[in-house]
Amino acid sequence: MISFKEAFQKVLDNTQDYGNEYVALDQSNNRILAEIILADRDFPPFDRATKDGIAISFDGVISSDHTFKASGIAPAGSPQQVLQNNSECIEVMTGAMVPKNADTVVMYEHVSQDNGTFLLLKPVTKGQNIHYQGSDVAKGEELLKPCIQITASEIGVLATVGKSEVLVKKLPKIAVIATGNELVEIDEKPLPYQIRKSNSLTLKGLLIEEKITADLYHLVDEPDLLKEKVKTLIDDYDILLLSGGVSKGKFDFLPEVFDTLGVEKIFHKVLQRPGKPFWFGKHRSSRTTIFSFPGNPVSTFANYHIYFKPWLNKTLGLSTSKFGVFLNEPITNKTDLTLFIGVTISINKGELFAKTLTTTGSGDLVGLSKIDGFIQLDPNQTVGSDNELVSFTPTRRMI
Repeated sequence: MISFKEAFQKVLDNTQDYGNEYVALDQSNNRILAEIILADRDFPPFDRATKDGIAISFDGVISSDHTFKASGIAPAGSPQQVLQNNSECIEVMTGAMVPKNADTVVMYEHVSQDNGTFLLLKPVTKGQNIHYQGSDVAKGEELLKPCIQITASEIGVLATVGKSEVLVKKLPKIAVIATGNELVEIDEKPLPYQIRKSNSLTLKGLLIEEKITADLYHLVDEPDLLKEKVKTLIDDYDILLLSGGVSKGKFDFLPEVFDTLGVEKIFHKVLQRPGKPFWFGKHRSSRTTIFSFPGNPVSTFANYHIYFKPWLNKTLGLSTSKFGVFLNEPITNKTDLTLFIGVTISINKGELFAKTLTTTGSGDLVGLSKIDGFIQLDPNQTVGSDNELVSFTPTRRMI
């Protein structure tokens, strides 16, 4: 049995690269960018009016009686017009090209109008209310770097430079596998010795948040059938996420099945709670990565966030955010295990505070719906409540 720190590092040491693929821009949200995005033209691409008003030459302000006769109108989306002389103006709308020979825009609120002639009511500064060509970004300048998560903001940038298709990191093909004779479908009425499937649907829901649509399987505790089905799954998928079948019970056949099928065991069992029987390995030829979690709900849920999520982030080129929280009460770990304790989080003056929840143990599925994440206590660690941070793994969005 190895320590949590050793197990965590071994997981991160075995990430994969699944290559890249193009996806339509409207399908790229939350995907990981895999290319450099350059400006295909200046931003803005022309001198742009930022207010509705009149475009004038500032020289006309100096040499005239501050009146300008309108000679045209320039709406947004129209070709550039030409201001013929300093005594005239052209009405412009927000977003329109500033007319040639004009260098100043005066908003309607600062002029009066009489029969097509505009009178300036306030002092004017040369160049006001103009967003100059290339003042944000010059053509060829880098706008987005690879290995960032595409959100609505990035989609706007990608659309602006004409990226109807985007090169993104390819997501692994994942099978989520529940094991155990006691499991029945969620629409069935369980017999007294049966339970409905929950772990596999929980994992599927978590993967959907990563834009991964996993396939679900249920395998019974029968060695020959397990061997046959797991072999097929190893051939067909990049990752297997299993729950159950790796503890010390007489019907926990998976470790033996993995060994028979040529899967390299990287480790089995970790000095932690929950999730001690966690099995992790990789198939020697197909390179399929296998995360085999204990079957109880809290262990599966915790190990997904503690191990798999950082592994996936590193695989896709992302970093995993690290959080520290303060405790609302002192807590001591009197064991030689790393403990992961479910907590709720509150915010006080910009700082995160954790409160532990009473739980009935690793089968407390309802308790998972109440927590915001897990704090980590190292073996024999005592954490006080005054200005001492403890590591925190979130299991839901904090804002």
